[in-house]
Amino acid sequence: MIAFHQDRIPFLRWAFSTVAAVEGINAIKTKKLVSLSEQELVDCDTTDENLGCNGGLMEMAFEYIKKEGGLTTEQNYPYRAEDGSCDTNRANARVVIIDGHENVPANNESALVRAAAHQPVSVGMDAEGTDLQFYAEGVYAGECGTELDHGVTIVGYGQTRDGTKYWIVKNSWGAEWGEKGYFRLKRDIAAKEGQCGIAMEPSYPIKNSPNPHPASSSKDEL
Repeated sequence: MIAFHQDRIPFLRWAFSTVAAVEGINAIKTKKLVSLSEQELVDCDTTDENLGCNGGLMEMAFEYIKKEGGLTTEQNYPYRAEDGSCDTNRANARVVIIDGHENVPANNESALVRAAAHQPVSVGMDAEGTDLQFYAEGVYAGECGTELDHGVTIVGYGQTRDGTKYWIVKNSWGAEWGEKGYFRLKRDIAAKEGQCGIAMEPSYPIKNSPNPHPASSSKDEL
């Protein structure tokens, strides 16, 4: 399993959600789990609506990865938890390619289930409630709104023995939080937006192209 980075910086979660979804589809397609660089997105994807620690959108990040010809590894471009200048030498060592992204129909948990059955899906949610921040285990059904302020990744779904349906969600608050860095969020609720707005803006990366052959990074050069 790829290690968690603890992200408590407001508005940086879009990069973590994007990377988790790309790592997931790459693992499905290649049978290899490669840890990719959130920091490259923070430093280099600074056009349009993506502004590093000041916030961003997962679908725009997917398009950055497509346009730039891939994303480099975490080892090559490590996480620093702050904005920085784009290190193009490191960023140019691309290892995983995607071909774009697809938006899941908004406010449609049935469509979201169909997408999540095939691969991880990036979603926004309202995470301001203290109940979620102190979540430890179980299916979360606490109070929350639909002001999307946090990016997470749906990696699966299920149902408890008593029939409660839930999403399995990867967070970015460290492996000590929740259920080893993950949480279960109530699914199939009456509100069309889903619990905490999770069905409002889902998207996922598309991958059909093979990855480039590995290239040495600048840190290996003299």
